Amino acid sequence: MNTSQIYVAIAIVALAVVAIVLFIIRRNKPREELSRLGAFALMLVIAGVIFGPTQPLGYSSMTIGGILAVIDIVKKLKK
Repeated sequence: MNTSQIYVAIAIVALAVVAIVLFIIRRNKPREELSRLGAFALMLVIAGVIFGPTQPLGYSSMTIGGILAVIDIVKKLKK
């Protein structure tokens, strides 16, 4: 095994541990629905990943999606 394979294996194990811990913690909590602004922000971020090779379109949609996500978080914290 070379060094890069070891790093990938460690990352996969760490991700699995985090997923298991989050699953155990959130098992009994009620789920919240995704707001319209949050859904739109998520769509823009995904579109930014898809359009990544065309850099201006990809980066701008990811940036706008991130800003909208922060606005959604702030609106939810104020309630």
